[in-house]
Amino acid sequence: MIGLGKFEGVLLASDFDDTLVGGSCELSPGNRAALAYFIREGGRFTVATGRARRTFAPYAHTIPLNAPVILSNGALLYDFAAGRTVVDLPLPETAAADLGQLCAVMPQIGVETYHGDDVYIFQPNAFTQRHVERVRTTWTQRDLPDMPQPWSKAVIQADYQSLLTAQKYLLDRWPDRYEVIFSNAVLLECTAKTATKGGMVLKLAQRLGVGREHIYCVGDNQNDIPMLAVSAVPFAPANCAQAVRDWGAVLLSSCEEDCVAQVIQTLDRRY
Repeated sequence: MIGLGKFEGVLLASDFDDTLVGGSCELSPGNRAALAYFIREGGRFTVATGRARRTFAPYAHTIPLNAPVILSNGALLYDFAAGRTVVDLPLPETAAADLGQLCAVMPQIGVETYHGDDVYIFQPNAFTQRHVERVRTTWTQRDLPDMPQPWSKAVIQADYQSLLTAQKYLLDRWPDRYEVIFSNAVLLECTAKTATKGGMVLKLAQRLGVGREHIYCVGDNQNDIPMLAVSAVPFAPANCAQAVRDWGAVLLSSCEEDCVAQVIQTLDRRY
């Protein structure tokens, strides 16, 4: 149709850390130029991140977004332009007691929870400290029952082998309550059942009137696989986790080499 850009009706969702941006959390000139072109031609671009609203907000206005952002691994859809929550899928009230049982048998793990813009931590450890430094947030130490609810998500922090045990513990006991998935080797993300990046990408696409065949996603870790599974072509940077590589994503250059721009180049040829 006259006046419509070539990417009209196309949705692109990118993971944030180690996909859209590297360690500096700054958008590269190459990615910025490609996204400007994609949006100018009618495409809708969003970020789908494990970060909560508080820890993503400092970057929201540094990125050319033109759709609500998927936060907390799919537990929240938030419109930064309008300053409002679009969809909220919090953890059940049982989460404090359930995670308390886990901590009782695994005292080496730390648990980080998000209530609105507040961050609470139980049993902070070395992995906790590395995480809060990476996302540049402050936090309050509290026992799990004393943390205000609802929680958008909980992050379990320990070494990889301990987290594998924790993941099995939660899914064996409460498979109908939780999604439990790695965002990296020392962070295990717990959200409400059905609260995944993939589920929220589909909800966003429906709201935007985008057909399933025109959804494209790019991400680097296990928590991105649910959205890669709903992507017409699933993309991943070369620096992705082995789980994503084994799953079968289409590999691009690394996040430090403008992999999102490479996705848009591919879409330019498809449309």
